[in-house]
Amino acid sequence: MKLGVICDGISRDLAYAVDVMDEFELEYAELQFVGDTEVGDHTGAEIRAIDQLLRDHGKPVSCLSRHVFAGLTTANVAGDEMHIKHMDALKRLIEMAQVVGSPLVRIMTNRKEQILWGHGGAEKWNVAHGAWDKTLDLIAPAVELARIDGITLVVETGNGTMVNSNFTARKLIDDLDAKDVLKVLWDPANNCWCHERAIPDGYEEVKDGYLGHIHIKDVLVDTPRATLTVKKMGEGQLADQFDPMAAALRGDGYDGVISFESVYHPGNGDFEAGFRQSIEIFKRHFG
Repeated sequence: MKLGVICDGISRDLAYAVDVMDEFELEYAELQFVGDTEVGDHTGAEIRAIDQLLRDHGKPVSCLSRHVFAGLTTANVAGDEMHIKHMDALKRLIEMAQVVGSPLVRIMTNRKEQILWGHGGAEKWNVAHGAWDKTLDLIAPAVELARIDGITLVVETGNGTMVNSNFTARKLIDDLDAKDVLKVLWDPANNCWCHERAIPDGYEEVKDGYLGHIHIKDVLVDTPRATLTVKKMGEGQLADQFDPMAAALRGDGYDGVISFESVYHPGNGDFEAGFRQSIEIFKRHFG
């Protein structure tokens, strides 16, 4: 399958990250931060230099991953100051994608309200009424922009965001009637927080044309204690699910990129060391 990495998980020095990619035969570069700058905030000259560097090394861009809409709440509305700020960033991101040839641009969703739907009394006492509809209103302008500009957006299943499972990601796409321009960026480790098991539950939600991109890492969640631990790949709670996930993706002909997300360090803050400890395990499962 098509394997890559979120480059700043190795280093924000893109030239160095590309050299490490070559060392481990990873082809696809996902860009989030280059230098100290988040994608979408680079100058035109910087973007052209990024593009040239990647083309010179034969590294196609898989996705531009900015934290668009992250941090918004249900108090925000489409067209307010913060929403306009995020939409302007998305426009810059799409312009960068057109230069570097990225087929995908990531968006996030606003902060999570815990209970969105309910029954048996919960619909009166526990549901955050209107929260989901407010999320649709915040994301709908991005969908329209993507249609105008001919780009595909991917919405990440994120920790602490309204879309935190494949179920909610698919529902967002369906409720916006946006399957033509909005796909799921599946991060099964993030989905562990809401206890959505990757296989079969999560995969079943997105396998029918909803899946656009994948992030892979391993974690251990303790929801009651509000604690998340990133683990070396194969030592977290996804260890027994990676092979079935890979088999399902191969069997269904998934043709997107799987990006390794290097957010583990072995206790010393050295994320490149964490990358080196896990990358061969990642390749063994998904290569």
